[in-house]
Amino acid sequence: MPEFDDKRLTLPEGVDGTPMQVSAGTAAIHEAPDAASQMVTQALHGEALMAGQERGGFVRVQLERDRYVGWALKEAVASSVLAPTHKVSALRTYVYSEPDLKSAPQLIVSLGSRLRITGQEGRFLKSERGGWLPEQHVAALDAYETDPAGVAELYLHAPYLWGGCDSLGIDCTGLMRAAFLACGIILPRDSDMQYAWCGEAIGEWRKPGALQRSDLVFWKGHVGIMLDGDIFLHANAHHMAVAKEPLAGAIERIAKIYGEPIGARRIDLVSGKADTPAWLKAG
Repeated sequence: MPEFDDKRLTLPEGVDGTPMQVSAGTAAIHEAPDAASQMVTQALHGEALMAGQERGGFVRVQLERDRYVGWALKEAVASSVLAPTHKVSALRTYVYSEPDLKSAPQLIVSLGSRLRITGQEGRFLKSERGGWLPEQHVAALDAYETDPAGVAELYLHAPYLWGGCDSLGIDCTGLMRAAFLACGIILPRDSDMQYAWCGEAIGEWRKPGALQRSDLVFWKGHVGIMLDGDIFLHANAHHMAVAKEPLAGAIERIAKIYGEPIGARRIDLVSGKADTPAWLKAG
């Protein structure tokens, strides 16, 4: 069982943190203040965070959404925090320098990125930070999807990337986080946390008919989502991509690396939706 004093979720003692916000398209969060160190997660454009000490062009941060801690390039974050009004609703889109599709792209942003929209010209919306986006790719913050499995399928064939959380590269828990965030549910970052804190356990889940669409199946160190009672979708290193396959085949193959699954869980989209989820309140 993970604890809330886990170093993954805790800034060092004595570091209060300063509010900041991701200004890059995506900010890589590393385990050390070194671009060659392991990327442990990513923060999307517009995501809020608390920043602590600086070292060698990096700043130690804690993400507001899930408390995850690591080091981000200082140039990827801004000290001015803009309250978002909208979010990116397409898998990915460009932010242009002008309200013109022929103008120079300034950023590429992914599903779930936060925006502060301040104007409109034609079919383009003006983001206070970044530039202009096609209105078709933007939605209100409270415009939620209702099918996590359907959101996850949007990422089909996206390349596997350890620590990745966006459409250009994603890992198994990053995919779950993105799918449920689009439906208004905040999940923690890692699989042990998702298994311990999210939804309800499905008893006798291996029985025929027990699993349904959007249920999560867990191994120690891995997770994926059901598309129906038999087909399973996950970001994985075997395919080096987001792939779908029969769950039975995935279990047989994954058992050689992670052992047998440890369980399955079902997340209620109605009771689970909250500004601050129960698993965060518990800490």
